[in-house]
Amino acid sequence: VQLQASGGGSVQPGGSLRLSCAASGSDSRIEVMAWYRQTPGKQRELVALTDSRGSTSIPRSVQGRFTISRAGDMVFLQMRSLKPEDTAVYHCNVQTEAGSIYWGQETLVTVSS
Repeated sequence: VQLQASGGGSVQPGGSLRLSCAASGSDSRIEVMAWYRQTPGKQRELVALTDSRGSTSIPRSVQGRFTISRAGDMVFLQMRSLKPEDTAVYHCNVQTEAGSIYWGQETLVTVSS
């Protein structure tokens, strides 16, 4: 499975960004699509997840600011009211019905004035 992510960049605090990730090449249905982020010295952190039933999971740290949506085998992360602490490398992640897990390439988000 190939994951092609886009949409990262630099934004001022309070701004918005939308990340996109397109999955292709899967032989089995993609069950879960998610976004994680990581900063140097910290563990990778889940920021949003959606499953094939349309359920979503957003951690408290970004609730009310981040939303996740899915269209087929594309997943989107809408980020609003961005804060400097949201600066991180973001990765999209998918899990197939067969249980395989795939990671997309890094997408850097920088929030700075």
